[in-house]
Amino acid sequence: MAIIHLKPPQVRYRKQEEARPIGCRSAMADARILLVALVALFAFDRRLVHANFANDTVPSWGAQNVQISADGEGLTLTLNNQTGCRIDTVNRFMFGSIEMHIKLVAGNSAGTVTSYYMSSDGSAHDEIDFEFLGNSTGQPYIIHTNIYAQGMGNKEQQFYPWFDPTSSFHNYTIHWNPSEIVWFVDGTPIRVFRNYESFGIPYPSKQAMKAYSSIWNGEAWATEGGRVKIDWASAPFVAGYARLGLRACVWNDAQCVSTYPARTLTPDQRTQMANITGSYMIYDYCRDTSRFNGNMPPECSQPQD
Repeated sequence: MAIIHLKPPQVRYRKQEEARPIGCRSAMADARILLVALVALFAFDRRLVHANFANDTVPSWGAQNVQISADGEGLTLTLNNQTGCRIDTVNRFMFGSIEMHIKLVAGNSAGTVTSYYMSSDGSAHDEIDFEFLGNSTGQPYIIHTNIYAQGMGNKEQQFYPWFDPTSSFHNYTIHWNPSEIVWFVDGTPIRVFRNYESFGIPYPSKQAMKAYSSIWNGEAWATEGGRVKIDWASAPFVAGYARLGLRACVWNDAQCVSTYPARTLTPDQRTQMANITGSYMIYDYCRDTSRFNGNMPPECSQPQD
């Protein structure tokens, strides 16, 4: 399905030292905010997971294109004209924070999709997505977010990054608890999806999920709705991953559900998110009335901050 952007692709990256929206704190301050927000959450969890790519993940396809550093702390995923690749966590998790530092494919990445997401199994699966849609040299990446609950998706929001995601590693965190899901970039929340199951709106609350990272050929839709294809002369396409954090409850019983308390964003975090959505959001399914013929998804009428 082609997605119509709310804004034309005229964004250019700021210099690295200016790469934060007006009104937001420095990267160090943002990290402190995220840490404070999560400390209370972690205090309830006695089963935090120390992550290492060598020990805690396995290649599930394209293993020849997966390279793990000798210390297990770094990873590269490569797409060539033969195959892409993917890694999966060994364990499944139920609530917590999953984070990854990613350095995206530089240069002409049109048609490529680099992803980092959580998912359960089956047709009625739950899924929480970060996908990074490549673009022609000089044009911005698109940060594509989506969520599936009981097999129901079509909840996309897209953003331009306010930094160059190919020049250095950036922290992308999925925070998932019984009350809400929050997508963070370098400690700044960019999106929230709240639990409105009491209103009959599906929410991922009953299925444990693994974390996945992959790079693959998405030229059918990824760049300008599929108009711009992969330039295989620019291959191989290599994405770097580091500092995997699995601060989550390893699933084996119902204890995970009772471990994590409900929480919401702080006022400062709401302000940060409003700055991001106001300046860098380019698509929001809740604004796309033509797509749904005016019959908007029910969560669109509920607060999401």
